[in-house]
Amino acid sequence: MSSIMRPKVDNVNHAAADEVFDAIHALMHLYRGRQYRLLRESAHDITHLEDKVLGFFARHPGAMAGDLATHSGRDKAQIARLVTGLKERGLLQAQVDETDRRKIRLHLSEAGRQLQRDNQRALSTVARQSLEGLSDAERQQLLALLQRVRANLADGDGSG
Repeated sequence: MSSIMRPKVDNVNHAAADEVFDAIHALMHLYRGRQYRLLRESAHDITHLEDKVLGFFARHPGAMAGDLATHSGRDKAQIARLVTGLKERGLLQAQVDETDRRKIRLHLSEAGRQLQRDNQRALSTVARQSLEGLSDAERQQLLALLQRVRANLADGDGSG
């Protein structure tokens, strides 16, 4: 192909896109770091993933470990280890399904519910602090822009 026919590469827009994703990455690194620190410093010294498991069973009481594996895309063995650890710590309770005794339904214990509420409250504080100084309109605009970026990525190769 001759140099006249070669498509132009827009280095300015490419650099700007890289800067946007570098900023998103740095933001999420700071945000997750703050979340992880809060969880580690809690009375139960819980991991981020353990908190996610508790949150899932708080939203889906009576679900099974396999439901969580499907929902999260995590390996069933990893989910089984997490569930076992949370049961041993008294945060999850297992109950045999009344209609099919082969199924084990999982529920938060009272301690698990309290811990999940406390963690959710603390993590919500981090989210609120991260958006301090933004107006409601700016928050809505930011959310709309991020949803558009996500939709672009979900559409496939992002070329259309």
